Amino acid sequence: MKDIFERLRSGELVELTDPEFFKINELVARTLALTPALNSATSIEAVRKQLAEITGMPIDDTTVIFAPFYTNLGRFIKIGKHVFINHACSFLDMGGITLEDHVLIGPRVNLVTENHPLEPGSRRGMLCKPILIKRNAWIGAGATILPGVTVGENAVVAAGAVVSKDVADNTVVGGIPAKVLKHI
Repeated sequence: MKDIFERLRSGELVELTDPEFFKINELVARTLALTPALNSATSIEAVRKQLAEITGMPIDDTTVIFAPFYTNLGRFIKIGKHVFINHACSFLDMGGITLEDHVLIGPRVNLVTENHPLEPGSRRGMLCKPILIKRNAWIGAGATILPGVTVGENAVVAAGAVVSKDVADNTVVGGIPAKVLKHI
């Protein structure tokens, strides 16, 4: 049987009654305990150090993250080089979030890999799909990227957009739901 985190990241339904759900709760508790130090950091270097502790992976010195920054787990976030993440972003990463090199993330951006079934009887269960933001993409202020979305290389997501479908390389999308505005 696969570990609960493997099942979450592969898109399987995981119910709150799952015998391994305690592992999620333990990781959330750890992340909640580490987050105040991240959000009270007084330098970019300190923010990188604290986020590396949360993610369990080093954050490259070329990457800049402005606090506050929020995540529920953190362990499934991968951040490349020369990435910029502005203030007040929220990354819900149970399904996995990957930011390739040179990605720009505007303020108040939400990357949400988690969802729930429509069926009322299992609605409290978790369904997760990964988010991939490819090289040199730019996610505008206040945009929300939903589970399973890939934002292509050099693509731009306009401020305030809600993205529920993949964005092709070299494309600008905007609106709710996001639609193609133009090609670069």
